Amino acid sequence: MMIRTKDLFDLKESLAGDYLGEFARPWEALSGIKEMILRLGSALGEDDYTQTQENVWVARDAVIYPNVYITGPCIIGHGTEVRPGAFIRGNALVGDHCVVGNSTELKNVILFNNVQVPHYNYVGDSILGYKSHMGAGSITSNVRGDKKPVVIHENGERIETGLRKFGAMVGDYAEIGCNTVLNPGTIVGRNAQIYPLSCVRGSVPANHILKNSGEVIPKKDFPD
Repeated sequence: MMIRTKDLFDLKESLAGDYLGEFARPWEALSGIKEMILRLGSALGEDDYTQTQENVWVARDAVIYPNVYITGPCIIGHGTEVRPGAFIRGNALVGDHCVVGNSTELKNVILFNNVQVPHYNYVGDSILGYKSHMGAGSITSNVRGDKKPVVIHENGERIETGLRKFGAMVGDYAEIGCNTVLNPGTIVGRNAQIYPLSCVRGSVPANHILKNSGEVIPKKDFPD
């Protein structure tokens, strides 16, 4: 079973939708994020966006707090909050109505609209889908300990990505619990939920819950 871009993300909920639609597998888009942002940014209207520095475009109704570091290429969308201590270090497309919080670091990422990374998060070489949320302290680990290219494992299948840096693909509406580590090449399906303090490898199916024990159960079987 191939993990497909359209199965994880509503492409209408990102400026990168057309770009991502070019790729059957979402991680194939990671290497072109820089060029995509430069292309999109140069076409943004001055009535809606301000170019605050070279290759950094910020929506006029975004809220950028003091003590924030942003370097380009970067686009920050409408109604988004970038809170004190955030470190956006390039190749970052942050959608509309997102929260990039205290001491959160972003690098080579696409955040769809309404994504929240609000407290002490690291997101690198990753894509977070519409209305996904990372609990406090949760991170994407984007490099293997042995520095070899990242391999994805799904249903016993081994998928070679050829990427040395690859964090996670997190589907729309996914909830990542506090202090969770998403290991390199993790795929979290739409509307999946990860317990706090989890160490996640491989793929979590859509509409399932990953418990601390490693057990994965359908959401409909989980008691309220």
